Amino acid sequence: MASLFLKTTRKVLVPALIILLALTPVWLYLGWRLKAKRKFVVAIIDKTVLTKRGQEHRSLNWILNHERFSKSKHQLYNHEKDYYGFFPLPNEKFKLQGLEGFSEEKLTRLSKDADAAYITDTYGIYRNEWYKYHDDKARSPKIYGGLSEQDISFLLQMKARHKLIVAEWNCIGSPTSDTIRAIFENNFHIKWKYWSGRYFESLDTSNNKELPKWLVRNYMLQHNGQWPFKKSGIGFVRYQDDKIVILENETHLQNALPFISFNKQAQHYYGLPEKLKYPYWFDIVSIDTPVNRIIANFVLSPNKKGRKELQDNGIPEVFPAVAYHMNQDYQFFYFSADFCDNPVGLTTSFFKGISKLKWLFYNTRDPLERQSFFWTVYRPLVTRILNDYYNSIHASKTENTLGKKSFGVRK
Repeated sequence: MASLFLKTTRKVLVPALIILLALTPVWLYLGWRLKAKRKFVVAIIDKTVLTKRGQEHRSLNWILNHERFSKSKHQLYNHEKDYYGFFPLPNEKFKLQGLEGFSEEKLTRLSKDADAAYITDTYGIYRNEWYKYHDDKARSPKIYGGLSEQDISFLLQMKARHKLIVAEWNCIGSPTSDTIRAIFENNFHIKWKYWSGRYFESLDTSNNKELPKWLVRNYMLQHNGQWPFKKSGIGFVRYQDDKIVILENETHLQNALPFISFNKQAQHYYGLPEKLKYPYWFDIVSIDTPVNRIIANFVLSPNKKGRKELQDNGIPEVFPAVAYHMNQDYQFFYFSADFCDNPVGLTTSFFKGISKLKWLFYNTRDPLERQSFFWTVYRPLVTRILNDYYNSIHASKTENTLGKKSFGVRK
């Protein structure tokens, strides 16, 4: 009797479980769809959009969509349209719709309308990258890029209005002019040290086609035509004079991959890991710590020879990765790496609670993968930043409304 009951139960439960699992995406999508939209106007600046995929700002759009932040009462953000910068068109054509075309009056209006500004990438677009049949690993003239006078004017107006500003690595790097860079540095208390770097899985020029030719060429010009590297490592470039420094695994490094280390506060408040590898572009900056706080640092792993190479070139082993200023005067976050550039699709952003399944979307055994960075660092960090700010401004509006009502002031 018991055996018959168990068999009957299995016949009922197993199909039911299969149906339940099959319907899970439907429940997750409905959960996302039923969440109310929240109007939160973010002025996104991205000058490095080679394709309509918009990878340099897509991670931000993933969060805006997942959290149901909308640009108007009814419209969610469109990653192909809702930003200021470079817009690719078919047949090697393009249009420029950055802030450069804005008058001061229009910039003022934008600073009033926008709740936040996010500068995802100002590196720009270059001739060899854009036009076909050119070598995109070689340097070439700029088509468009760099932080402009209008950009910095807008940021300063956002700061004066006590609004949220998020900026990433190369907004003050090349090709931003020295004048604009100095204005940014003086107002946001961050200084670029003119060094940028990146991890390469292989420094062997015969099998790694991702190695920039200008990196190899300049190193060889500076070292009697020699390029002795074959293993993984980190390449550094100093933009003042194109000085190249290479740290090779085992030769100079105990571990070739740079890591980002998060302090206890960041781990607890933002839900971040203790540390995580970072295999893409980063900048070396110094932070005015009485004004800004550092919650994460890049950490390199040099051996004795590598440490001497770093010291000889003024490159620190530990340098800021995430800094912020959060006060009544303004709120500002700076990421000294290409945080927003991650190879993620927007499809998963339509499912509520999808982050609980994040382990399905990356393979940490691959040193070059950046999906784990998106799921375990960028997503929780930026989601908390945006939600905190959204809640703060709406709490303030509610308090003001209640205050006006209590004093009998007409709205």
